[in-house]
Amino acid sequence: MRKVKTHEAIGMVLGHDVTRIVPGKYKGAALKKGHVVREEDIPVLLDTGNDEIYVLELLEGELHEDDAGMRLAQAIAGPGLVFEPPEEGKVPLQARWKGLLHIDVPLLTWINSQGAIIVATLHNHTPCQKGQMVAATRVIPLTIAEETIKTVEDRCAGQSMIDVLPYRLKKVGVVVTGNEVYHGRIKDSFDQMVGGKLKAYGASVVEKALAPDDAEQIAHAVRQIKDTGAEVILTTGGLSIDPGDVTRMGIKEAGAEIISYGAPVLPGAMFLYALLDGVPLLGLPACVFYSKTTIFDLIFPRVLAGETITREAIIQMGHGGLCMVCETCRFPICPFGKG
Repeated sequence: MRKVKTHEAIGMVLGHDVTRIVPGKYKGAALKKGHVVREEDIPVLLDTGNDEIYVLELLEGELHEDDAGMRLAQAIAGPGLVFEPPEEGKVPLQARWKGLLHIDVPLLTWINSQGAIIVATLHNHTPCQKGQMVAATRVIPLTIAEETIKTVEDRCAGQSMIDVLPYRLKKVGVVVTGNEVYHGRIKDSFDQMVGGKLKAYGASVVEKALAPDDAEQIAHAVRQIKDTGAEVILTTGGLSIDPGDVTRMGIKEAGAEIISYGAPVLPGAMFLYALLDGVPLLGLPACVFYSKTTIFDLIFPRVLAGETITREAIIQMGHGGLCMVCETCRFPICPFGKG
């Protein structure tokens, strides 16, 4: 890059976007990088505060910010992301499909520590819609040493720093426990309170069973649901420490390995996570029937995306695991579960 006085730049190639701001109305490029400066461009350049401009004159081993930004995006992005040429140096990364945002946070931190380059993202594990911008990257100076970008490319080789994982599991089986529902004293409200959330992720209930507060019958219902081909099993109710709540015992009798019982998340403290012959089983506490957002909303999309849920991962959810119960819920655009 070479800096020249604007009045002397006619015929030279602009080395950067020139930003024009109209307060409260517009912010964008008045002139784009690569533009050949004409006489009629001089007033535009001066009105945007550019008494001097940089013209493109790269030295060997240097990259322009746009080229560096594109290479950076290519290095960090997984198959679930798309991106277009930069605007004013920024390369936005968008979700290729609906899915779960997955970020290698330590690698992201390492990249941002290199200096002169930045990558900004949404929170890890954010559910995303197709076309949603989930990250952006740019180079701070107008030019940067190619070696800096090559260092990032080498570190990211063979892995994705950021990706959007599609929801792979679609078939959900449900066991609703409790004498009050089993005997018809109260109406089963699973479809009304939870069913809509399944549909939002592209999942559907392939089989649903009712079971009384009896561990043996709960175990039988869970095994039957699993045999229908369910890829995820949900049980509802009966997970408190009251003597009459025996769902946990029923899940264990069914042969499931309980990974975690109890979670540092409110609402959702009595959540249970288990594996039954490799099939994820989520024991949902009663809060899913009266709280807008619970631990279910944090764990379920991760399960559908095929993530391995460990006890340690659930423990870590305590940071950010307190729902603020806002009058108008905007989840997932909120800090709940975003430690």
